[in-house]
Amino acid sequence: MGHRFLSIADPTNSIEWMIFLSKKYLSMFLEGTWLTLYIAVLGTLLGFVLGYVIGIIQDQKINQGDLFIKKILIRLIKIISTVYVEIFRDTPMIVQAMIIYYGIRQTGVDLTPVVAGILVTVLNTGAYMAETVRGGIGSIDLGQREGAWAMGMSPMKTMFYIVLPQAFQNIIPEMANTFLTNLKMTSVLNVIAVQELFMAAKTVGGNYYKYFESYLVIAVIYFVLCFVFNKIFGLIEKKMKGKEDYALAVEYLDNE
Repeated sequence: MGHRFLSIADPTNSIEWMIFLSKKYLSMFLEGTWLTLYIAVLGTLLGFVLGYVIGIIQDQKINQGDLFIKKILIRLIKIISTVYVEIFRDTPMIVQAMIIYYGIRQTGVDLTPVVAGILVTVLNTGAYMAETVRGGIGSIDLGQREGAWAMGMSPMKTMFYIVLPQAFQNIIPEMANTFLTNLKMTSVLNVIAVQELFMAAKTVGGNYYKYFESYLVIAVIYFVLCFVFNKIFGLIEKKMKGKEDYALAVEYLDNE
């Protein structure tokens, strides 16, 4: 849209322009906010699952008694997962979005910008969460695994029933940080025409050539979203940790 002619009653300063643009293009900002949340939530959840799988793969050990085929298979899968993690951790997300979107479309697949954006977010999140999961698994005392094995549990059951639940609790803060990062990083997806929050501000700003005020509006929206989710994740983390005054029971018994 081109420049609009203004009347004498039109806004005269940045604050008034922010209010004016927010009211006039409320639906556009809401749609952009919804799409931003949709991509960030779905991309983080699927990326977390992918990261969990990759983290478990990278934690696998090759034992002397394993079959030759099993050794080769595990080593090959670990090499592939390592290459994947390094590529997506060492390249910018905006470049990944361009390559994946235009690269896949060149193969004849009619990939939509939203699907491409979710795919990029999933792959990017999975690469970062893989290292986090691997670190979380490594933080669990090896004695717990050995104790489970001594009780007759298989390595797979030990991983799923003993190690992973504890590792999950340890990596919740990082998962929350990853989601907040994705919430903000969805803005780079405007390069492949995803109509998220940043694209909405860019479009609105161009209608009146008020880019500064338009970007201030989404800055407030991003801040509110991140602030609210940060508080929610803080409450969840506190809830999972449980009470911190278990010593009171000991003190009570001592007093008796």
